[in-house]
Amino acid sequence: MKTGGTKGPLSNYRILDFGTAVAGPMVGQVLADMGGEVIKIESRAHIDGLRQGWQGKDRPPSLENQPNFHNANRGKLSVTVDMKQPRGVALIRELVKQSDAVTENFTPGVLDRAGLGYEALKKIKPDIILLAMSSAGAYGPLKDVRAYAPAVTSLAGLESITGYAGDPLPCMGTFAYGDFNAALHGALAIVAALRYRNRTGEGQFVDLSEWEAAATLVGEAMMDYVMNGRVMAPQGNYHPTMAPYGNYPCRGDDKFVSIAVKSDEEWQALRGAMGDPEWAKAREFADGFGRLSHREELDKRLAEWTTNHDFYEVSEMLQEVGVAAAPVLNIEEQYRDQHFQERGAYAQVEHPVVGREVLSGPAWKMSQTPCAVTRSAPLLGEHNQYVLHDLLGLSEEEIGRLVEEKVIY
Repeated sequence: MKTGGTKGPLSNYRILDFGTAVAGPMVGQVLADMGGEVIKIESRAHIDGLRQGWQGKDRPPSLENQPNFHNANRGKLSVTVDMKQPRGVALIRELVKQSDAVTENFTPGVLDRAGLGYEALKKIKPDIILLAMSSAGAYGPLKDVRAYAPAVTSLAGLESITGYAGDPLPCMGTFAYGDFNAALHGALAIVAALRYRNRTGEGQFVDLSEWEAAATLVGEAMMDYVMNGRVMAPQGNYHPTMAPYGNYPCRGDDKFVSIAVKSDEEWQALRGAMGDPEWAKAREFADGFGRLSHREELDKRLAEWTTNHDFYEVSEMLQEVGVAAAPVLNIEEQYRDQHFQERGAYAQVEHPVVGREVLSGPAWKMSQTPCAVTRSAPLLGEHNQYVLHDLLGLSEEEIGRLVEEKVIY
């Protein structure tokens, strides 16, 4: 009987998770939120880098209180098996027999060298699914390249269009967006492969390149080049067809509102919300082409109006007349926002070391198979007894010997 955290759509499935850092573990996180029993395979012989990351200045060093690890690994079980030891590999092979899918984000070839590559796994369980995530994929000239999230989005072209117009230095995506994006692609691929297996009885190998996943985010720029021969460059908040378009200062310290106007009708509605000031009646702002041509002056004038209002107030005024507008929320404001709270966007769980935690919940609300976060990130080896004794049937004496030999470590 699998012990997925919810009765979600994957509550009858077991996934073995070799993921490290962000991209790999996030795949398992999504699958666990959907009810899957996700068993994280790790070891003190090779600690997941996220467990060793920055703890925060007010927290002593620990393998159990790293925020990013808690986010990427909530809802999972943890078993500590050293896959570099033959007995450890044998234990993992036994687990594969009772599992539906395996996920990993090692450099290509790592699992093969351990005797756990796809060809070896399907001999153990013919219908097994293996998702292998890497920076550039399992084959190709760059398959062995070393890369982190910013390199993923850089090679995909995302950094080349991120930054201020005219600035020769493109902005680096310090937020690991390439990892999170790849993880969602990986989770979708696992679900699709499970559906195919259920229909045909056949498993499969899923080769996922994080760079190729990130390249799907620049489709508009790619089509502009292919169709028009133009190479997109950083544009700041400029939009090629919409004006006004950007973030405008509001009353208070570091408060902004996002406003986007697409049509002449929306511009007339914005004028009305502002009280139809004289400057807005100028001929240069009468149509979309004029507003685009004079967008710097338009942005300056609009900011003179927004700066006298609260950012929620501006948003409500414009939404009431059909203009797209929203407050630019910082993390605290987002967490306390009434809409997020009412929709249950955050889950509260208890962690054995940290105590009460608040985590972002699944973005999708499924009426028949609801998803949820019901378990915190696991302690290192927290579920050794369940996995080794309950699932694999090892005796207490056998487990004790494996601990002494540091196979379970």
